[in-house]
This record gives sequence, structure tokens and C-alpha cells, in this order.
Amino acid sequence: MPKVNTQDDVLHVVGGRPLHGTIQVRGAKNFVSKAMVAALLAPGVSVLKNVPVIRDVQVVSDLLRLHGVKVDVRPQEGVVTIDASHVELADVADVDTLSGSSRIPILFSGPLLHRMGEAFIPVLGGCRIGSRPIDFHLETLRKLGANVDKEHEAGIHITAPDGLHGAKIHLPYPSVGATEQTLLTAVLAEGRTELSGAATEPEIMDLVAVLQKMGAQISVDVDRTIRIEGVPSLKGFTHTSLPDRIEAASWASAALATHGDIMVKGAHQPDMMTYLNVFRKIGGQFDVRDDGIRFWHPGGDLRPVAIETDVHPGFMTDWQQPLVVALTQAKGLSIVHETVYENRFGFTKPLIQMGATIQLYKECLGSLPCRFQQRNFNHSAVIFGPTPLTGQDIDVPDLRGGFSHLIAALTASGPSTVHGISLIDRGYEDFRDKLLALDAQID
Repeated sequence: MPKVNTQDDVLHVVGGRPLHGTIQVRGAKNFVSKAMVAALLAPGVSVLKNVPVIRDVQVVSDLLRLHGVKVDVRPQEGVVTIDASHVELADVADVDTLSGSSRIPILFSGPLLHRMGEAFIPVLGGCRIGSRPIDFHLETLRKLGANVDKEHEAGIHITAPDGLHGAKIHLPYPSVGATEQTLLTAVLAEGRTELSGAATEPEIMDLVAVLQKMGAQISVDVDRTIRIEGVPSLKGFTHTSLPDRIEAASWASAALATHGDIMVKGAHQPDMMTYLNVFRKIGGQFDVRDDGIRFWHPGGDLRPVAIETDVHPGFMTDWQQPLVVALTQAKGLSIVHETVYENRFGFTKPLIQMGATIQLYKECLGSLPCRFQQRNFNHSAVIFGPTPLTGQDIDVPDLRGGFSHLIAALTASGPSTVHGISLIDRGYEDFRDKLLALDAQID
């Protein structure tokens, strides 16, 4: 990855003015990168459409190229063409240069095992929002017949000397990453794989659709059980990505927090129904149209809510951080119980410095079963509002927290300086140009 210019990593914001205008949301970050990895399974050409220009797409493109795959990215058209006719093992040192940039490399394991018989996975990066262990990934690979060597100092070496075979796998928690790992590995494994406790997010279902287009046999039951019948070979695909429901909700939260009015072209109602219900409960208004959803603050007081994050179809964890900023402007006491990531409330410290009244608790302030009960994690938040926010110097901690800080800076009166802003490029396409289109005062 090219080194970020220091000047490009800082954004100056003068807040206190509503965001108004129209922006476009393209394909989902949490799907597009996985579909690009899926292309590695087939010795042919795959075409992915509605692809956003984000850093995660660049990382996966670079990783594929290191493995001998031809990748052609046409950013204006939003099209990526991947020719995986020729695959080779990448140099360990080259792969290691991307170490820490993304958690995507672990998903290369299954496709590389099928194509090359071995895989090397570097030390993994990603946002620091809590424990995101790859134990589920590695245990899945072992059950499917892989040998995992964790002693390699630069990463993990995985082999499959006897090939891969179907197995019964149970996930104690519906991990999105482990579900993706199972799908990408089991489709070419000999025999039948049954995965219980699977994640069923819309991005997972779109990945299943891609794999089915490639020739895979996959069924998904209502009890979170996915059954995969291994096939001997797959072919390339042509597919249009579902829109990014996280980005759409982030802009919706920005409209609410700034008393604005934003038309989000590309936003898809069925994938956002849980968010839309909460948005309306708070007092926000929206209008679902053929080409997207318009979100606006109708005036008057916003109402407090109690939210618990959960796996799909629950309230998505990536939705809560931007919405917390809007809740600082609601009249009364709001409660957010985070059940997915234990350290996701670290982003609230700068909000408090800006004037928000937020108290964190180790207790479960909600009714959902929670993995973090009786553990030393601040995973519940009480937000009291409305509180005026004032501009501050802010350091971006992670992707979603960073966009939340950006919303706070746009909501606050006076100037703010946001450092580490390039981290937002991982998942928000052209967000600076979109802010300018919404009449934000930035430079």
C-alpha cells in the first residue's frame, strides 16, 4: 500500500450547518472484497459490478496480483475483472508487505489450498474494536482436512496434503468471517459440509449467490444451517454487488445529527429495515424511492431509544457508532447495549471531550444474551441529551468510529481537526467529495 501523505490524512471541518443534497452509495465493502476472493476458486474470468473505490478493494486487488491473478479495475464504471486462469504462490516477503492492512488474507486459505495445495497467511490487521480471533477460521480449516502451522514467525502456513473433505461444523457464535471461510473452502471440498450456527447477513447471502453462479451447490435453512455439496470444479461469474447498507445508514445518521436532508441513491430498503425502524422511532423521517432513500430531520426534538446490537436480522453493530452521535442530540436518556464487539465504545471519549454526556458500563443494559456478561468490558452506553457539541482535535480510532467522529465534527459548533482521516477510505468511497456535495465546510 502506498504511504498516506500526512496532509491528506487530516481534515479540517467547520460544523454547525445541516447537510443537504444527494450522494450515491455503491457496492457493500463487506461483500465486494469476499467476492473478489471467490474469483480465485475458478480458473477463468469473473466480472464484479457496482464496485466502490475504497482501500479494501485495492488491498484485495494487490493480494490477488501477488498470486499471479490478473486484476483490471475500472473505477469510473465500478467494474473489476479478475482473470484467475493462472495462480501461483506469492513470495512470503511480498505478502508480508500487506500484513496489517486488512483481515482479508485469511479468506485466501481455502481457494489457495484448492488451487495450489498450500497457503501462507500473514499477520492480520483490521480495526481495533475488540477481539476478532481467527480461531474459528483455523478450526474450520482443520475440520475440512487442512494442516495449520502457527509456528511460522511471519504468519500461518496451511497445507492440505490429502486434499479437503466435507465435515460437520458448528459455530458457537454466528461469525461472519468463519461463515465466509467455510463457504469459500467447502464448495470444492469432497463430500458434504454442514455448517450450523452460521451467519446469514445480506452480504453472506450475496456471496452464496455468487458461488451458486460459479457452480456451487449450497442451501441455507431458516435455522442458520448451511449445507454445501462439494463440486469438482467452478467457473467464473458475472455479478452486481448489493449496495452498502452500512454506508447508507452512516449518511442517514449524519442527516439526523446535523438537522439535515440527504438523498442516498442506491440505498436498499429490505437490507435496512431494522435500522429504518429505529431511525423512525428516534424521530427521523425517510422516504423510500425507486433509486434510493431520502433521510431527513423533520424539526423538533429527537426521541431517546434503547438499542441492542445483534447479528442479522438484529440491529447491526456497524450502525450503532454513527447513530450514537445523533443520540447525543435526542431529548432524554438513550441506552445502547453492544453484544458483538466488546471494545466498540472507545470512540465515545472524543465525543465526551466535545461536550456529549455518555457513561459507559460493564453491565449488560439490555435483555439479549451477551458474551461479555461478567467480563471486564465497557459494552453498554447511556447517552443523555441533547448536548451541544463543540469542535475539537480528534484522532480517528477505526473505520466506523472515524466516520462517527466526522459526523460529530459536522454537528459541532466551531472548527475541528480530524487526524487519521485516511482510515475512512477503507469503507467510504469518495467521502470528501460527498461531503462537499452536501454543502459541508471542509478542507
